[in-house]
Amino acid sequence: MEYLTAGLIQQANIADVESNKNKLIENIRICAGRGARLVVLPELHNSLYFCQTENTQVFDRAETIPGPSTELFGGLAKELGVVLVLSLFEKRAPGLYHNTAVVIEKDGTIAGKYRKMHIPDDPAYYEKFYFTPGDLGFRPIPTSVGKLGVLVCWDQWYPEAARLMALSGASLLIYPTAIGWESSDSEEEKQRQQKAWTIAQRGHAIYNGLPVVAVNRVGHEDDPSGQTQGIRFWGNSFVAGPQGEIVSQASSGKEENLIVEINLKRSEEVRRWWPFLRDRRIDAYGDLTQRFIDTI
Repeated sequence: MEYLTAGLIQQANIADVESNKNKLIENIRICAGRGARLVVLPELHNSLYFCQTENTQVFDRAETIPGPSTELFGGLAKELGVVLVLSLFEKRAPGLYHNTAVVIEKDGTIAGKYRKMHIPDDPAYYEKFYFTPGDLGFRPIPTSVGKLGVLVCWDQWYPEAARLMALSGASLLIYPTAIGWESSDSEEEKQRQQKAWTIAQRGHAIYNGLPVVAVNRVGHEDDPSGQTQGIRFWGNSFVAGPQGEIVSQASSGKEENLIVEINLKRSEEVRRWWPFLRDRRIDAYGDLTQRFIDTI
């Protein structure tokens, strides 16, 4: 496959899960109707971003995989003939939960899943309370539209994760995301953060010679505890090409379905021009497995 038409759903959510799902279904249909063969949803797309607080009752929202969401969206994928990238709150066992991306093949079956490996624990992003770090490694998921290197949100800050997906044969890198501004940050700091987010992922595209698909949510969500003024998710979902060039980008403040044609063959050309994988000094990188290198 030389070209892949992808649909990126940049959506704002409310507390009503069924309403969120219905809107997602409508948007997936719109993307498929506009020619998308791959549709990517944002992180934890069924609900509000619940990690702003620590609340044990929230665990009741988790679901098994396979489960209700994979059945619902699997039926839709089969009907429309599209590959879907979902992001779910997985209940693996009592007391054991993950932030899990699930890829649904166009026949409605589960092609594979990825459990988020890097788990943040910061003000307004208390994910370590809810999620056990992933244990499936960095392995692309084979599908009818290519090998999808699916990672999730906080993973996007780690070059090791992107590189391992690339070394395992990923056709493109995909990041379902829920990221925005916490209210106490200055305007200057907000802009630095957003630019860094885009730059980091464009860097993954360059270093690995692969397209990158980043899908963020949008809109404001209150902090249920009232300790902050909540998070304003900054949208800006985008696709970057294998030289880090922005192919298409959504707005910062509104819901959008971004339809993008991705040139998959161009990765081969770029890797020939910039043979970073050829020139890696794999004999000298052993220290990367250390937490920190003490030189004293």
